[in-house]
Amino acid sequence: MLKRIKNTVIGDVFCAKIDDNHKRYLQYIVSDLTALNSDVIRVFKKSYPIEINPDLSEIVNGEVDFYSHCVTKAGIKREVWEKVGNIQDIGHIEHIIFKCKNDYKRADIQNDWRVWKINEEIIKIGELKGEYKQAYLGLVFPPTDIIHKLKTGSHVGVFAQFE
Repeated sequence: MLKRIKNTVIGDVFCAKIDDNHKRYLQYIVSDLTALNSDVIRVFKKSYPIEINPDLSEIVNGEVDFYSHCVTKAGIKREVWEKVGNIQDIGHIEHIIFKCKNDYKRADIQNDWRVWKINEEIIKIGELKGEYKQAYLGLVFPPTDIIHKLKTGSHVGVFAQFE
């Protein structure tokens, strides 16, 4: 019988096993109405030994590796991460910029980019320049793709070339 998963809430912290000896943490920080009202997570850079259970405040004050859209509840359901607690410190979100392309199948076309900040309107910018080159991919990634990025440092497949 399928287990019913409770909804996740802003501030929830999750632990993801990245190999037999290490784990990393991520936190649900906001829902982005601009991107299908999807969950936005911040993924922390530090890797911890499996047997260590750091304090949540230590985790959320750590260096952020990347931000991404995903469905946190699906990560629990697929057993790729588990909820370990909730902490209201979600950091600052005003500086986070996401980018997306009209056609990811055409890497040769680089004048079809759009950018946005969380819950703000999308801006068509054409070519990526300046601060927008460092923007995070704004697609809603499946939990397994988030785990792939945790383990390898890059997105799955074609998306890796647009980071």
